[in-house]
Amino acid sequence: QLQFVESGGGLVQPGGSLTLSCQASGFSLDTYSVTWFHQAPGKEREGISGISRIDNTKYADAVKGRFTISRDNAKNTVYLQMNSLKLEDTGIYYCAASPRPDWFNFKRFNYAYWGQGTQVTVAS
Repeated sequence: QLQFVESGGGLVQPGGSLTLSCQASGFSLDTYSVTWFHQAPGKEREGISGISRIDNTKYADAVKGRFTISRDNAKNTVYLQMNSLKLEDTGIYYCAASPRPDWFNFKRFNYAYWGQGTQVTVAS
């Protein structure tokens, strides 16, 4: 069974840090590009950080310089290190895998596999 499981979410104060993990099972993650999407309350799901099969990365302007995406193919896992968290980073974070070369457009329809999401709440 193909599955993507996110973990690492939680409650954190503004300025704090969290690391999210996204582990795949049932398929080999090293053949896919992976992107983290963020869905703030009442808003559309948006791509914020992606990594290609050859470790090229892309970040949305809102997280550039604060978030770092990485992958460990041996563990079939992608990580999102989130630093200097802001109130507006609150929401559900999803990871998704794309086999397409245009994964960097962050278009949701380009992504074949999705996780169930993990909640991140930034509050003082």
